[in-house]
Amino acid sequence: MDTLLSLLEESQMRHTHLCPRQVLGVRIALAGLKLLDIDPMTQRRKRTLMVISETDGCFVDGLEVTARVSVGHRSLKIEDYGKIAATFVDVSSDRAVRLRPAIGARELAVSYCREEERSYFAQLKAYQIMPDDQLLRAEWITLHQKIQQIMGSPRQRAYCIRCGEEVINGREVSDGGLPTCKACAGHAYYHSAENVSIVKFSSEETYSP
Repeated sequence: MDTLLSLLEESQMRHTHLCPRQVLGVRIALAGLKLLDIDPMTQRRKRTLMVISETDGCFVDGLEVTARVSVGHRSLKIEDYGKIAATFVDVSSDRAVRLRPAIGARELAVSYCREEERSYFAQLKAYQIMPDDQLLRAEWITLHQKIQQIMGSPRQRAYCIRCGEEVINGREVSDGGLPTCKACAGHAYYHSAENVSIVKFSSEETYSP
């Protein structure tokens, strides 16, 4: 429990407050690490773990502080399905386990803390004390891509034949055998309206390093 509380405190400091989804992030990460028999501090040095979160937001704070992964270190990926779920991958063996809250866990939490009038606070407290087998569900899975393809490599570089922009990490797609960025291949998350000019700063307005 001391480990759980310290992780929740760390997540709370990062997020400015503690919420039920942070607790779920911590609990799911602890269970995922246990199932893979991975020590978070060791994996941080050796980079033996990759986590794929199926949502962003406060849930991810709990994952990050517990599993010691981050987008910056490329050990955390976001596949935004809008689900409170995460997959933990042992990079050395390709073993992968997906964890999520048990269906009905939110309602069950209320029975653990009947003194709480608001379900939010009941969940906040109950998620910290509910046994794993009541709070979580886990399944061993097989990834559709090899771990090397998911992680990619910063050294991989290509230039889109259409827009000319650089594409790293092997994220280009093939267009007749030629490299094309996903946006030009029709998978953009944006629609381009018009080019704009970069505003020039006066001599008094300069960036500080």
